[in-house]
Amino acid sequence: MPEAAQDRRISGRKLCGTLPAAAALCLALPPLAAAEVFHTSIGVSAAGSPIRAGIGWHPADFAAPAPRILLVAGLDGSQESVDLAAALLRHSGDGPFALSIVLNAFPDREPVERFPPIGPAYGGDAVEAQYLWRFVGTLAPDLVVDLRFDDRPSALAGALQRGLSPADVGRVPAATLRLAANGKTLDELRREATEVLAALAGSQPPSGARRELQDRVSRSPVEVAGQLALVYGHTLDTATYIPALALIGRLRLGDIAGESPLADVEQIVAPFLGGKASLGDRPSGSTISGHLVFADLYERTNNPAYLALARAAADLGFEPDGSLKSSMPSHNEMSDSVFMGCAILARVGRLTGEKRYFEMALRHLRFMQDLDLRSDGLYRHSPLDEAAWGRGNGFPALGLALALSDWPKEHPGSAEAQASYLAHMRAMARHQDPTGMWHQVVDRPESYREFTSTAMTGFAITRGLRRGWLDRGEFEPVANRAWKAVLARIKSDATLVDVCRSTGRQTSLRAYFNREAILGRDDRGGAMALLFATERARWESER
Repeated sequence: MPEAAQDRRISGRKLCGTLPAAAALCLALPPLAAAEVFHTSIGVSAAGSPIRAGIGWHPADFAAPAPRILLVAGLDGSQESVDLAAALLRHSGDGPFALSIVLNAFPDREPVERFPPIGPAYGGDAVEAQYLWRFVGTLAPDLVVDLRFDDRPSALAGALQRGLSPADVGRVPAATLRLAANGKTLDELRREATEVLAALAGSQPPSGARRELQDRVSRSPVEVAGQLALVYGHTLDTATYIPALALIGRLRLGDIAGESPLADVEQIVAPFLGGKASLGDRPSGSTISGHLVFADLYERTNNPAYLALARAAADLGFEPDGSLKSSMPSHNEMSDSVFMGCAILARVGRLTGEKRYFEMALRHLRFMQDLDLRSDGLYRHSPLDEAAWGRGNGFPALGLALALSDWPKEHPGSAEAQASYLAHMRAMARHQDPTGMWHQVVDRPESYREFTSTAMTGFAITRGLRRGWLDRGEFEPVANRAWKAVLARIKSDATLVDVCRSTGRQTSLRAYFNREAILGRDDRGGAMALLFATERARWESER
């Protein structure tokens, strides 16, 4: 069954259950307007089943007046709660409130009721609880209701009532709705539950989490870039891409805000001009791409020492006799290398005027595409597995957007590189989540919504809109959704939500699902967000 069709079916361990009307719930949900509800997954169970949900409000609109209730079913382990949740979703417009529903928090095993969950997300023996816990935070309802057909206390409601904050976004009130079947039909139970929910919603003010996210998405790009720049972009112990891109982000913010950090950045990189090895004994893709900061500094200072450092990284693409290598070194067969090789080659090509760098960039792009580009336009992370890892697609998006910014149109490879970029952006746009995010595995919506892949792809699309490479009617809504989604996941203290940790080549889809999603400060996530914020600021100022 196609993924889109799967997302419109109701999930449960025994979907056709014991209640009289339950058989009808085995049918596909009737079509509903996008403004009323959309069907999605909040995560993937330990056994690989999507954790289904219906969201009854626009996930990027935190200001709408109606009270927002998130109903969670399945935490009591009963089929009755799952069946009733599905029935409530079918009639989600019946009450004077907006209703979102997690149809079955544990779709294929007995619940592990431990909130907040222990251990890094998303893995371990309580992975379903981890998905639910962070989903509560990023959705930011006004009230969470645990639907139960037993007398046991709700661990989820208890944790929220103690003031614990899922995803570090603020408080979310909680309640427990206990029902007894007692021979009632499913329709009778639905009406009873709707009356209780309406009463709960009647006196429910906006939650602290919703107010917090409303404040976050109201910030300007310059404001959020300034908050990020206070934390990220203040070191360069090694000339690798993560701190280098954060320094570049600070320089770009200075260009926009009029307070240049150039002197500070030059002081930070000074050891490399004084003889500290920038590439090390064994250059990696990370150090090669990290030399983009020296190229940026050369453009601002005309200091030839910076150009020499940038050129040294780009020259790794050539044999001692000057001929082109088959690819840039240290690619490790990973799609990350589209960024790590192409961007520095194109930048040095523009700065020096030497066409050979563009020729090498095109050769490297073709080499990596032969390894990793799938027939559907997405990149597998490496040939070891077909998984279209989120950041494994964010890297090609970022890399080609940066390379095309430097690539002269008259160069024979320009049209091919631009066509590749456009095809990839269209493939990515098809998989953007309705929340605006891209997922940890791009075409698997049950995987978590990942921060860096969204920031990198958002940057690439925004750069394309600024430079006229992309059609505004087609891509401007994509860029806007991505920006709002990233904004909602950046706290004013520059902590971030769900940044995938450093990831080498994995050998299975499950391994990508289980990569830790960092909640807090993260240098990689901060650097990518800073690039996106400054690009967004430039685009808004030019419109």
